[in-house]
Amino acid sequence: MEVLKVEHIFHSYGGLSVLADVSFAVKEGEKVAIIGPNGAGKTTLFNILSGFLHPTSGRIYFFEKDVTNMPAYRRAALGLARSFQINSLFPKLSLLYNVLLAIQGVQDTRFRFFKPITSFKENIMQAQELLEMVGLWDLREVPVSALSHGQQRQVEIIIALASKPRLLLLDEPSAGLTAKESAQLSHIIRDLMGGMTVFFCAHDLDLVFSMAEQVLVLYYGHIEAKGTPREIQSNPKVREIYLGMER
Repeated sequence: MEVLKVEHIFHSYGGLSVLADVSFAVKEGEKVAIIGPNGAGKTTLFNILSGFLHPTSGRIYFFEKDVTNMPAYRRAALGLARSFQINSLFPKLSLLYNVLLAIQGVQDTRFRFFKPITSFKENIMQAQELLEMVGLWDLREVPVSALSHGQQRQVEIIIALASKPRLLLLDEPSAGLTAKESAQLSHIIRDLMGGMTVFFCAHDLDLVFSMAEQVLVLYYGHIEAKGTPREIQSNPKVREIYLGMER
C-alpha cells in the first residue's frame, strides 16, 4: 500500500520556481531518502508534505486521502509526524515534560486543563520507555537547555515517535552533529524505526546509504534520479550534479 503519493507538485515564491513537477510514492514500511545540494528545494518539499505550505499546483495523498490543502495539525491527527532541522523543543522545561507534552498532544486528555500532566500514569510509562530507548531516562528532570546538541536531536526523534505516526518525516536528523554523534543517531534511528514508514532528507550520505531503501535526488526543483543506494552511488548524473564530479 502507498502511504504517501505526490503527484506533479509545483511551487513558486513569486516568480521564483522552487519545485517543478515533483512526483513520487512511498510504500508502507519503506525507508526513502531525498538528497540534493543546498537550494534544491528539499525544505520547501518537506513543508508542503507536512502542511506548513500549500503547493502552487499538484496533489498529495496520504493513505489515498487527498491532503493537499489540509493544515498541519489535521495531518498530524491522521498519523503524519515530522522532526525539524532546527530543534523545536521547550528549552526551559524538563526533558520529561517535553516528551509528555508530545504524547498528550495527540490524545483527548490534552483538553483537560486542570489536571497535572504528570497525573496520567500511562503517559509516564510511555515516556519512560521512549527515554530508556535512547539512554536518557536518568536525565528526565534536567531542563532541555542543559542537554548536549546530540542529546537534543535524539529527543527530537523520540518526540516525533511519541505520537506513534503512520509516516515519519525527518528533516536533516543529523544536522550539527559530530561524526560520532551522527553514527550513534543512525544506530538509534534504525533500532527505533523498525517497520515504520520513513521519508527523510540528509546531507550525511553515510546515514542516507545505511538507512534508505530508495533514494531520490532533487536538483533545482526536479527529481533527477531515483533508485537504490547502490544505483544512486554509481549514477554518473548524481556524481556530476551532487558530488561535483564529471566522471
